[in-house]
Amino acid sequence: MEQSQPVALVTGAARGIGHEVARQLAARGWLVLLSARRAEAAVEAAGSVAGSVRPLALDTTSPDGVARAMAEVEADPGRLDVLVNNAAAFVDWSETASTADLDAARAVLDTNLFGTWRVTQAALPLLRASAHPRVVVVGSGAGSHADPAFGLTARGGAAASYGISKAAVGALVATLATELAGTGILVNAVCPGLTATYPGAEAMGARPVADGAAGVVWAATLPDDGPTGGFFRDGQPLGW
Repeated sequence: MEQSQPVALVTGAARGIGHEVARQLAARGWLVLLSARRAEAAVEAAGSVAGSVRPLALDTTSPDGVARAMAEVEADPGRLDVLVNNAAAFVDWSETASTADLDAARAVLDTNLFGTWRVTQAALPLLRASAHPRVVVVGSGAGSHADPAFGLTARGGAAASYGISKAAVGALVATLATELAGTGILVNAVCPGLTATYPGAEAMGARPVADGAAGVVWAATLPDDGPTGGFFRDGQPLGW
């Protein structure tokens, strides 16, 4: 690996948006650390992507697992330029706040909010050493007031813990970006929009995964004078 080759870590990249983000970054010549909760899944997914791609076992809900994964990154390649927090958990669409199983809701928050928070904290020492550090969080219009189809007040209360977790992720991004202002670390959230990552999504108007992933790659490759603390879709600001 050349020292000039940028390095990105993508969480939850065994399939879907994360896998496509890994593919697009590798196609640009990046070294991509493709992570998944299970080592076998990471190896299989990395093997299907052309370019410089390495598998990495990373369970974002496990403090020990995150520590082990970051120690592995620190040992080799020894640097990190971009962290893409993509790993996420969803819930049954019928879940509502008034009837939700709070243990299940806690598990969603542990992945979507605390998992993202945990990995970002662990990655910051390496990111601080990068010349062009970026943190990208895959958010969702479900956690905003602006999405007319899936926003917080547009779903009739459905998928409650998912929307609440994604709203909290937006707060994390805004808070972290404010803390890191002036350090060169740009922190942004990106909503990929409704994408065809599950059976039947096309019938709901979902677009190709590659289109949704492109906005994430845009945020990962922002210039040094790019925005920070924002929420975007397709490179355009999205209300939160």
